[in-house]
Amino acid sequence: MRGGGRISSGDFEAQKAANAEAPRIPHLLKRISGLFVPHRNAIILTVVLVLIGAAISVVPPLLTQKAFDLGLFPKSGRPDLPVLYGLVGAMVALWIASAGVGVWQTYLTATVGNKVMGSMRMRLFGHLQRMELAFFTRTKTGIIQSRLQNDVGGVASVLNNTISSVLGNTVTVIAAVVAMLLLSWQMTLVAVVLLPLLVIAQRRVGQVRARIAAQTQESLSDMTAITQEALSVSGILLAKSFNQQRSETQRYGAENRNQIRLQVRQQMSGQWFFAIVQIFLSIIPAIIYVVAAYLIIGRVPITAGTIVAFTTVQSRLLFPTVGLLRVVLDLQTSGALFARIFEYLDLKPAITDSPTARPVDESRVGHVAFDDVTFTYPDGEPDKPTLRGVSFELQPGQFAAFVGPSGAGKTTVSYLVPRLYEATEGSVRFAGQDVRDIVHEDLMRHVGIVSQETYLFHATIGDNLRYAKPDATDEELERAARAANIHETIASFPDGYDTVVGERGYRLSGGEKQRIAIARVLLKDPPVLVLDEATSALDSISERVVQTALDNAAAGRTTISIAHRLSTIRDADVIFVLEHGRIVEQGSHDELLAHDGTYAMLHRQQNAPADALGS
Repeated sequence: MRGGGRISSGDFEAQKAANAEAPRIPHLLKRISGLFVPHRNAIILTVVLVLIGAAISVVPPLLTQKAFDLGLFPKSGRPDLPVLYGLVGAMVALWIASAGVGVWQTYLTATVGNKVMGSMRMRLFGHLQRMELAFFTRTKTGIIQSRLQNDVGGVASVLNNTISSVLGNTVTVIAAVVAMLLLSWQMTLVAVVLLPLLVIAQRRVGQVRARIAAQTQESLSDMTAITQEALSVSGILLAKSFNQQRSETQRYGAENRNQIRLQVRQQMSGQWFFAIVQIFLSIIPAIIYVVAAYLIIGRVPITAGTIVAFTTVQSRLLFPTVGLLRVVLDLQTSGALFARIFEYLDLKPAITDSPTARPVDESRVGHVAFDDVTFTYPDGEPDKPTLRGVSFELQPGQFAAFVGPSGAGKTTVSYLVPRLYEATEGSVRFAGQDVRDIVHEDLMRHVGIVSQETYLFHATIGDNLRYAKPDATDEELERAARAANIHETIASFPDGYDTVVGERGYRLSGGEKQRIAIARVLLKDPPVLVLDEATSALDSISERVVQTALDNAAAGRTTISIAHRLSTIRDADVIFVLEHGRIVEQGSHDELLAHDGTYAMLHRQQNAPADALGS
């Protein structure tokens, strides 16, 4: 898909920080309901079990009436024990059946709820994997993690309990009201007269809790971001280097206090409402006794069994009514969390395959060209592009280097080749095709990238290497490691290729990490290699070792080297000099020195004696 018309993710988190309200998602309830569609059979069975359970729950109070009127106090005046035994036995059997139905129902709802939650988490993770690089450069990792963990986890109880709670409590309330009507319609009116007012009040409480829930999740996102930044290896080193451990603790403490305040507000919101509901439903039996007295005085035929059965049913109405109000309140609250999840799912990746995208043309693999490319970063100023009308062409197997002052646009070139960003104007061509017309996964399969900041997983060296080729044999690992000039070092470790590298590879030196990264790319064996200042962070000795490995890796491949140290690209077939986003010079090392332009000036600066630089 070519540029324009997309929902921008650039200012996304800035907007969220300014507005803690839950996002407005059209058709939210419909979309939440759609999550359960794949589990319709289990839901139908759950509904049947709920109906059976609700029906069973209504019968014992009716049997209670019969037990009083026919078993304990029959017209004969003497308890009828056979009838009483039969009624009590029936009640016990129903309670056992109800418990069994409840266990089965709980299993189904827990299974459906957790499957829906797992599916939602996978959808969100997969969608975030498809987002463009710019989204991640402008969004804190901790905030993204919070959406996956806190927001999805926050709706777990709703997903697990909603079906059974809503259906079960609704059916139980309806059945209880029907039973109460059968016993006495007059007392039923007294018992339910204020329920509509409670429903209206509950809705208002739910709106307040939804707002607090959105603020709570934003605070959790901030806490997760602080944790990710401050407790990573890099964060700890930075804090210790500048003696800022106390400051980091205070920063976390401030957000933790805010989280405590919001959690207390969320839990307390509606507590007075439920206290009033409970008081109201609890005092109804006492009111019923008074109403029954007036009915008896008015010669309405009401027996003691009817009064006991009615108050028993009404007391059973308390818990499902409160439970129903609570689950509806939880649904309103979780709506804010669902909205945050769908908000991320609705973000449109800026880089997607066009409907006519094709695989890479294998006959021209290795050919790379820029045709009048202009590029502005999504958060950049439109009138100040990073690249301005850049054009060049590389043939298969050619070694090209890009040099220039800081900010000239060198790294941007390395981003545009594999289409990590998309050209604002002009076209980037790979194997003779516009990269926007190539299936992106296939494009990435043909490009290998070695960057300055090597990323290694907290796993073994072998696992890190196999990230490029999961089915690689031990022989292939060793071959790639030898080519990257790192096998002997790995072999010297007590655990060899089973050595755990630690968080981001911190148990290894910079040169060792870089050579493992090169071995990983060699295992991928791409025809085009992008080297983004791969040695600029290394000392001179490590640089020479790594440079040898890079020379081995570049052999026979089209290589694009983004260079800071000119000594690393002396043998390049062609050197492009960038300045203010334009190619101002190009040629071989000797040709550019003879030209005595920008490249020659950079060369003199890097090779000038230290005392000359100081003066």
